[in-house]
Formats: sequence, C-alpha cells, structure tokens
Amino acid sequence: MAFTLTVNGTTHTLDNIEPDTPLLWVLRDELGLKGTKFGCGVSSCGACTVHLNGEATRTCTYPIEAADGATITTIEGLSDTGLHPVQAAWIEKQVPQCGYCQSGMIMAVAALLEQNPNPTEQDVNETITNVCRCGTYQRVRDAIDTLTEV
Repeated sequence: MAFTLTVNGTTHTLDNIEPDTPLLWVLRDELGLKGTKFGCGVSSCGACTVHLNGEATRTCTYPIEAADGATITTIEGLSDTGLHPVQAAWIEKQVPQCGYCQSGMIMAVAALLEQNPNPTEQDVNETITNVCRCGTYQRVRDAIDTLTEV
C-alpha cells in the first residue's frame, strides 16, 4: 500500500509500509528527518510532536494510514529562515539543558501560538503537556512569555 505525505513542503509517496507503522518512524527512518525524537512510545511525553495539518500531534503512536494525504511540518521545516521565533526565544531564555525534548516542545508551543497568539496561563498549562526530564519548565514559560502580550 502506498501513502502520500507532504512533509516540510515536499510531497512523498511511500510504498511498502505497514498501515499501522507509527508516523514517527516513517519521518525518521524513511525520510531521514531525525529532529523528531522518540521518547516514551505511548504519546505521553511529547518528544515526537510535529504539526499535522496545523495541529500539534504526537507521532509515536499515530499510524501512517491516518496521516495519508496530510501536510506535516517537522522541526526541520518550522522556519524558512532557519530560526522560528519560538526557537529564538528558546535561545534567549536558555531553555534546553540536555535538549532531547526540545524539538517536540518547540513544535507544541509553535502550534499553540499559531492558534492563540495570546494564551492565558491556563491555556499554556492545558496545551503544553510535554515532559522535560531536566525540568526546564520555568525557562519554557519564560520563553513563551516573551512571545505573548501577557
């Protein structure tokens, strides 16, 4: 069975992939996009977050057959210039420690701010549920605050 995805502006037709293959592994293994990370394998931690048709989506349990025909943006395609405003805020506030979770966290925040440029604290708490083992949550919040009018 063949699946078609538009990833970071490029359309790909993928053959010989099992329909239940998680999108994460298609992105990493078939398309070579290593920025999206494997964390927990049960869609809890958010390390695997990408934008699927504009929505933050955790891909480690999202089957390729459900993504057929979708438009996907990964961390590699987040900015045409190489530095999205969320990434710039991350640098300014020195958010990452180990950095492993950062691509998924950045993708989740970018999706939130695209849909709601001025989120409340409650909006952020309800939407950004990604896990950071280093515990940089206050720095994440500081970075988000630099991007909002609050």
